Order: sequence, then C-alpha cells, then structure tokens
Amino acid sequence: MSSSFGKNIRVSLFGQSHGEAVGVVIDGLPSGIPLDVNYLEAFLKRRAPAFNNLGTTRNESDAVEILSGLYKGRLCGAPFAAIIRNKDIKQSDYSQFLDNPRPGHADFTAQMKYKGAQDFSGGGHFSGRLTAPLCIAGAICLKLLSLSDVFIGAHIERIGNVWDSRFDPVYVNAESFNAIKSGELPVINNAAGKEMSKLIKQAAKEGDSVGGAIECAVVGLPAGVGEPMFEGLENRISAAVFGIPAVKGIEFGSGFACSSMRGSEHNDSFIVENGIVKTETNNHGGILGGICSGMPIIFTLAVKPTPSIAKEQNTVSLSQMKNTKISVKGRHDPCIVPRAVPCVEAAAAISVYDAFLDYKKYQ
Repeated sequence: MSSSFGKNIRVSLFGQSHGEAVGVVIDGLPSGIPLDVNYLEAFLKRRAPAFNNLGTTRNESDAVEILSGLYKGRLCGAPFAAIIRNKDIKQSDYSQFLDNPRPGHADFTAQMKYKGAQDFSGGGHFSGRLTAPLCIAGAICLKLLSLSDVFIGAHIERIGNVWDSRFDPVYVNAESFNAIKSGELPVINNAAGKEMSKLIKQAAKEGDSVGGAIECAVVGLPAGVGEPMFEGLENRISAAVFGIPAVKGIEFGSGFACSSMRGSEHNDSFIVENGIVKTETNNHGGILGGICSGMPIIFTLAVKPTPSIAKEQNTVSLSQMKNTKISVKGRHDPCIVPRAVPCVEAAAAISVYDAFLDYKKYQ
C-alpha cells in the first residue's frame, strides 16, 4: 500500500479502523521546536463527531501517544512517531461486507486486490479513521508554517444545495479563520450553518446521507514557492488531499468556471501595492505555473455523501455470484463534510510545508 507522502518530510500513516491503533511516522522534522500534546489533541477534537445527530456515535477519545521524536517537550530530530489507540470498536458490525460489498466503499476493489487478506472491519486501512493520524501530522506542519507567518484555514462551502459565504479571494487572512472554528459547524455564515444542520438531520432521518464541498485558503506563503510541471503546488496539494477518502474533486481559484470565461475576464491584472506586486483579482487561486504568486491560495474540494447508509441498496454475493440486497447498519456519519474540514487543513499543511522546505533551500 502507498501510505506515505512527501519529499523533504516523509509522512507515513499506518493502522486499520478497528485494529489496535492508528498512527503516523514523520521523517525530516526540524529539531528544537516546542510541541505540546494538548495542542495536537485540540486539533483532533475539531475532527471528532458532533453528538447532535450530525455525526457517528462511535466514541473515540483520540488521545495521542507520542512514541519518539520528542525530548523535554521539543522535537529532537529523530523520526516522530505517534499513535491513537482504537477503543470503541465493533468488528461484528462489518462481518457481512467481505461477501456483500457496500456500494460506494472500497470493499469490492480491496477484495479484488488483496483476495481476502485485507482487514475489512470499518473499512480497514481504507477508512476515514486514518485521517486522525493525518491530522497529527497536519497540526505539526501548521505549527511549523505559522513560525513563518503562513496560515491555513477551511470552512464548509456547501452541504447539498445549502451554501455558505466564501472567502474573499484577495483579502482573506489569518483572522478570517478564527471565527469559523467556534460554531456548531465550521462555516462563515451561521445562518447557513443552521440550514446545513437541518439538511444533515433530515438525511439521517431518511436513512440516507449528503455530501458537500469545502473551501480552503493558504495565506502568507511567499511568491516563488512551488515548482513547475509535476511538482507544482496544485499537484502536491491535490495528491495530499486525495488521501482523505471522501474527496472526489478539486479546483483552484475560479476552477472549472474559467472554461466558460474569456481571457480578458479570467486574467488577474498585476498591481503594486505597498511595494509588493499583487493581483487585483485572484481567479488563478494564488498559483501560476505551479508556483505561488504571493496571493492567497484558494482551492475547493468536492466531498461525496457517506456511502454507508441504512437505505436498502443493490449489491452482490461474491461467494454465490448472485445479486442481493444490503442495508448498512452500525455507526456512520450522515455527512462527513464537517469532520473533513480540519483534515483538509492538515493535508494542505503537509503539502505546503513540504514545498516551502524546497523554497527555503534557495533563500
């Protein structure tokens, strides 16, 4: 399995959803930087389910155990390793899915590849549970980026057809991110958040699920960070965020909308402001030729509806090679989007910090 990411730092995720633990190993972190376990756990709490009919009833404390890489409260230069022990596990909830794959899940493709050797409980290594150690790595990278005044924030852009306000693509800043983290849902417009909650609860009541979109911004990244071609910032960010199992699409700046625009509409005019070259608009999403322009990096992710739903669906019996029906019981989020917001920030931080280390080599 390819469960590692990075060039200048190397982030490796391990574990299964209902196994003993999930965890992360990070190579290449700098030494001497203070790191508080409470900081990591506070970030992980943003990923935890909300107990208001908006999330799964699986109750994991997500206590972080640091195994190596820390000495007297500081990163010590050794590979950083941490685990989160799984406590609230129910493997029996998933016994039927080895023979009856769930629509929308990796059950079928995993069976075709691993021939039954895979752990299928809760999705095994394919589960969103692996975003917990991803958040550990991302929280560390967010801290390291903040030391250079680079900040990352995300919010729910949309649940179903209910839209939040969007970031100002030119003037979004670190202060813009603070209020988002304090509400029931991570949104800019609390009125939109209330409508989103209603939609999620209605989907759950109907035994169904709903998807949405997440907008993320990176601010403070200097012009010049990034590479052309295959190591462009779009490439690296995309590769990292697609490690979040529910992500199905990504666009930067104006994204797909640019395909219906003229060049005179889409091009961002350059200006000098306070001695710095900027652009008047930000259709390019802060990246030109794979390299940061100095404007905020803006990207949006499409997040699919949670595939585990109580509604009856068509599937097959792999042992009998017959069509059959399935209704997924157990503890599942009717909408994964709210919990994915910090995961998106984490994945973005890992990729941006990795690219930033390339940039610093030439400064």
